[in-house]
Amino acid sequence: MRVDKFLKVSRIIKRRTIANEACDAGRVSINGKVVKAGAEVKIGDIIEIQFGNNTTKVEVLELKESTKKEDAAGMYRSV
Repeated sequence: MRVDKFLKVSRIIKRRTIANEACDAGRVSINGKVVKAGAEVKIGDIIEIQFGNNTTKVEVLELKESTKKEDAAGMYRSV
Protein backbone atom coordinates (compact mmCIF):
# COMPACT_ATOMS: atom_id res chain seq x y z
CA MET A 1 0.00 0.00 0.00
CA ARG A 2 1.19 3.53 -0.75
CA VAL A 3 2.28 5.54 2.28
CA ASP A 4 -0.07 8.45 1.52
CA LYS A 5 -3.04 6.08 1.32
CA PHE A 6 -2.04 4.35 4.57
CA LEU A 7 -1.83 7.69 6.39
CA LYS A 8 -5.32 8.60 5.16
CA VAL A 9 -7.00 5.22 5.78
CA SER A 10 -5.48 4.92 9.27
CA ARG A 11 -6.61 8.51 9.93
CA ILE A 12 -3.15 9.68 11.04
CA ILE A 13 -3.63 12.44 8.45
CA LYS A 14 -7.22 13.42 7.58
CA ARG A 15 -6.90 13.92 3.80
CA ARG A 16 -4.86 12.08 1.20
CA THR A 17 -3.86 15.33 -0.53
CA ILE A 18 -2.36 16.61 2.73
CA ALA A 19 -0.58 13.26 3.23
CA ASN A 20 0.73 13.58 -0.33
CA GLU A 21 2.01 17.11 0.30
CA ALA A 22 3.72 16.04 3.55
CA CYS A 23 5.53 13.26 1.68
CA ASP A 24 6.59 15.55 -1.17
CA ALA A 25 7.91 18.11 1.35
CA GLY A 26 10.20 15.44 2.84
CA ARG A 27 8.42 15.28 6.20
CA VAL A 28 7.63 11.54 6.08
CA SER A 29 10.15 8.74 6.49
CA ILE A 30 9.86 4.96 6.59
CA ASN A 31 12.47 3.08 8.63
CA GLY A 32 14.65 6.21 8.75
CA LYS A 33 14.57 6.90 4.98
CA VAL A 34 12.73 9.96 3.61
CA VAL A 35 10.13 8.79 1.08
CA LYS A 36 7.77 10.12 -1.56
CA ALA A 37 4.00 9.53 -1.53
CA GLY A 38 4.21 6.43 -3.74
CA ALA A 39 6.54 4.48 -1.44
CA GLU A 40 5.24 1.08 -0.37
CA VAL A 41 4.39 0.41 3.29
CA LYS A 42 4.67 -3.09 4.75
CA ILE A 43 3.59 -4.51 8.10
CA GLY A 44 6.30 -3.83 10.68
CA ASP A 45 7.54 -0.61 9.06
CA ILE A 46 8.17 2.41 11.29
CA ILE A 47 6.70 5.63 9.83
CA GLU A 48 7.95 8.96 11.16
CA ILE A 49 6.02 12.15 10.38
CA GLN A 50 7.16 15.69 11.18
CA PHE A 51 4.37 18.15 12.09
CA GLY A 52 6.16 21.45 12.68
CA ASN A 53 8.21 20.90 15.86
CA ASN A 54 6.40 17.64 16.72
CA THR A 55 7.41 14.23 15.44
CA THR A 56 4.98 11.31 15.35
CA LYS A 57 6.38 7.78 15.13
CA VAL A 58 4.11 4.79 14.45
CA GLU A 59 4.58 1.12 13.66
CA VAL A 60 2.39 -0.41 10.95
CA LEU A 61 0.38 -3.33 12.37
CA GLU A 62 -2.22 -3.89 9.66
CA LEU A 63 -2.94 -2.86 6.07
CA LYS A 64 -6.56 -2.36 4.94
CA GLU A 65 -7.99 -0.72 1.82
CA SER A 66 -10.72 0.94 3.88
CA THR A 67 -11.77 0.93 7.51
CA LYS A 68 -14.31 2.32 9.94
CA LYS A 69 -13.29 5.16 12.21
CA GLU A 70 -13.38 2.90 15.29
CA ASP A 71 -11.03 0.34 13.69
CA ALA A 72 -8.52 2.83 12.22
CA ALA A 73 -6.42 3.06 15.40
CA GLY A 74 -5.80 -0.70 15.23
CA MET A 75 -3.79 -0.29 12.02
CA TYR A 76 -0.83 1.22 13.88
CA ARG A 77 0.69 1.76 17.31
CA SER A 78 2.73 4.66 18.62
CA VAL A 79 6.42 3.97 19.12
